[in-house]
Amino acid sequence: MNKIEVNVLTKIFGSHPQQGMKRLQNGEQKEEILSQTGMTVGVNQVSFAVKAGEFFVIMGLSGSGKSTLIRLVNRLIEPTHGEVLIDGMDITKMNRAELIDVRRKKLGMVFQQFGLFQHRTVLANVAYGLEIQGIKKEERNRRAQKSIEDVGLKGYENSYPDELSGGMQQRVGLARALANDSDILLMDEAFSALDPLIRKEMQDELLNLQNKLGKTILFITHDLDEALKLGDRIAIMKNGQIVQVGTADEILENPANDYVSNFVKDVDRSKVLVASNVMKKPTVIMIEKNGALAAVRKMEDAGISSIFVVDKDNIFRGLLTIDDAIKAYKNALSIEELLIRDIHKIAPDTPLKDLFGVAVEAKYPLAVIEHDKLLGIVTRVSILTGLGLGRDEVPTI
Repeated sequence: MNKIEVNVLTKIFGSHPQQGMKRLQNGEQKEEILSQTGMTVGVNQVSFAVKAGEFFVIMGLSGSGKSTLIRLVNRLIEPTHGEVLIDGMDITKMNRAELIDVRRKKLGMVFQQFGLFQHRTVLANVAYGLEIQGIKKEERNRRAQKSIEDVGLKGYENSYPDELSGGMQQRVGLARALANDSDILLMDEAFSALDPLIRKEMQDELLNLQNKLGKTILFITHDLDEALKLGDRIAIMKNGQIVQVGTADEILENPANDYVSNFVKDVDRSKVLVASNVMKKPTVIMIEKNGALAAVRKMEDAGISSIFVVDKDNIFRGLLTIDDAIKAYKNALSIEELLIRDIHKIAPDTPLKDLFGVAVEAKYPLAVIEHDKLLGIVTRVSILTGLGLGRDEVPTI
């Protein structure tokens, strides 16, 4: 089951929104409805789903409807039409008491403005949501303290908001949302007010927390680089509609229209793409079943001068050159004795920008390794291809 499911969600601002809805359903456009009725279509028949544990980013320019959309998801704004399912329950049909209960237990919200109580300490701010739920002081302070430590603010429990930097105040807001132990975090331009360096730190912190806690995150931003860095999938909005949903790689490689193409044309792909996006399946031999002669034949067939060696469980053992394979065959040696083991190994999530220097120094292809298993290889050519460049365009490779 999807954690969040949005179906034909629409918001029309004005005196007769249902009339505007009928016009939309009849095919009229946002501009036409505004000029003829004075009503504004904020969100236009949007549908998407977010899986449990997914980091889903909604991005668009100012006025695209993204902030209205996230407020529809937790019914801070009442929808004109459509459904919002949280764990299969439609919150658009809930009464006020049911809605408050869902917000408290399932939805944590982090806004661009920190919204902290200046007269409360960090600990008291983080515990506030638990306090209004009626949780006893000892328990709420314990949970608040854990969240404070999770966001890296241990030691600041008794500080007040005006004693903290902007980035630290945003960490308090994040800790407050985490303290409720809600499955879903809704984050509206949460880092937009921060300086670039602090913003990057908060992005990295959020990714670390996501890896650790596995929350479902719906994140709003106008910054494409931020969306590409954070999102498992990204929805791009324009004029209240979603024009494309996909992974960073899918959006960069196959933009849905000219609007998306213009968005992504100046993206530094080396910061977005990682090793797993450009790695190739290597030619390998298994050390238990293939000897030197088999290695020579495989290299000759593939037109390569070295081959990667794994065991039966695909655990990486080393690299064998054709010269060493011939030497082993002629002298009846075990290929185990001649393996090159100190080749460059990289993780699948290594950014391409970090591979340039490594690729220059490497005599052999880079081995993409995870849990000691060989996933693939990265060559200089595959890096260039991934960046969409010709050889002459990246002189450092």
